[in-house]
Amino acid sequence: MENQFSTTQEQIIGALVYGIIFVVLVTLGLILFFYYSRKKIIEKEVEKVNIKLDHQKKILQTTIKVQEKERNRIAQDLHDAISSKLNVVSLTTNVLLGDESINKEQKEALNHILDITTRTLESARKIAHELMPPILDKFGLKVALEELFDEFTSNTSIKINHHIESLEHLDKNNELHVFRIAQELINNALRHGKANLLQMELKKTQEGFELVFKDNGVGFDINEYKKKSGIGLQNIKSRVAILNGQLFVESSKNKGSIFTINCHSYGY
Repeated sequence: MENQFSTTQEQIIGALVYGIIFVVLVTLGLILFFYYSRKKIIEKEVEKVNIKLDHQKKILQTTIKVQEKERNRIAQDLHDAISSKLNVVSLTTNVLLGDESINKEQKEALNHILDITTRTLESARKIAHELMPPILDKFGLKVALEELFDEFTSNTSIKINHHIESLEHLDKNNELHVFRIAQELINNALRHGKANLLQMELKKTQEGFELVFKDNGVGFDINEYKKKSGIGLQNIKSRVAILNGQLFVESSKNKGSIFTINCHSYGY
């Protein structure tokens, strides 16, 4: 009787052990099932986000390509259509000024026309140069940036301290992106930041380059910047995204701003 009871007890215990093992295995199976199901869902979501980001990047690339093409067209029109016609006006005015039969009032009027034509020619040249700097294509980014700094500082109280290293590994498209970023940073610092002292450093890194831009302007609320950016800053963000870079911004009221751009690989 005792042996039978003992056998029954062992069977019950065995059944409980197997039952517990079964429950544990089923629970582990369910956990693994939900884990891998969740993992696949997350992977799909990440894939969707990456596809969306790639699509946005392609839109940015196309938009900026169209912008640069239009800038190039306008610069060419300024040079070919407007500047050439103004040169004709200037030459004709000089010929008329050489006529000894004209009176004093006519000579003053012609000198006034010549003065306006000369200034308009200079303005057209400057605009065309800003739209599509020929020096960038001929001599590269370093020389183009140094000329850009000289244009801003010549005959003004603005001071730009800079250290620019040559980035031989950049292609022409990416050089243009970096040039436009620098151009936009300077314009924003002067126009909106009311700065008169700027500092820019562009240096090579092991995997790419780093650009650091500082100004002594009025600064801005960084929280407002995160919520909403102007067209200039949006343009900078777009070009940094195309360069596969990261943009870090530090600023506060009346304490200037610091923009740091790190690029480790490049876009198109």
